[in-house]
Amino acid sequence: MYRTAIIKSLSFALLAAAPLLASAQLTANVALTTNYKFRGQDQDVNRIKAVNPAIQGGFDYTFGESGFYIGNWNSSVDWLSGNSIEMDFYGGYKFKAADVDWDVGALTYAYPGNSVGNTTELYGAGTFGPVTVKYSHTVSKDYFGWAGAKSSSNTGRNTGYLNVAFAKEVMPSVTVKAAVGYTRFSSDIKDLGVPNYVDYSVGGAYDFGSGLSLSAAVAGATKKGYFGDANKPRLILTLAKTI
Repeated sequence: MYRTAIIKSLSFALLAAAPLLASAQLTANVALTTNYKFRGQDQDVNRIKAVNPAIQGGFDYTFGESGFYIGNWNSSVDWLSGNSIEMDFYGGYKFKAADVDWDVGALTYAYPGNSVGNTTELYGAGTFGPVTVKYSHTVSKDYFGWAGAKSSSNTGRNTGYLNVAFAKEVMPSVTVKAAVGYTRFSSDIKDLGVPNYVDYSVGGAYDFGSGLSLSAAVAGATKKGYFGDANKPRLILTLAKTI
């Protein structure tokens, strides 16, 4: 009797989910960039230079018009011993309210071979016209190796990142982009002497059609003295393809 009830419940669940699965969409992306910066900082700190190519790519799976999505994005990196790749896993929900496009979710940055850098954040973003405001809040104990993994008494939890981005098509196929972000470290990380800092990016992108685009931007961050040359401004070119 219980087995029959379970089978019926699963059948009803599959029938209810069928329209959602039928309208689901999978997209993939791949890119080659002259330098990978994350929040204004070079992600290959062992060979800091203006041109330091990285290959990147991932996929996104949207569940029809429900607003739910999951995805994965990856990039070559070199700032942790025993690790050469960053793997991001995320999922969230998009919806529209009060003429604003909202996006809320969770994201984990994983570094196979060296879990010291593993970090999980919750995020929320709102887009109105050409402007997007996004806030990310660290919920994992560690924050990219700064605290948590180094000491059982320190934690990177509650580190926050606020980003304001602008993107507008100024002529057919040409989009101008600009962004500024602010990293506020947890009190434990700041006690280690690590300063909060601002990052920035200014540039544009050209859409060739069929999912192929080329972007150029100058990106960097403040506090270059503390973080060495990793925060220096770079001219970054990225060729990307979405399938």
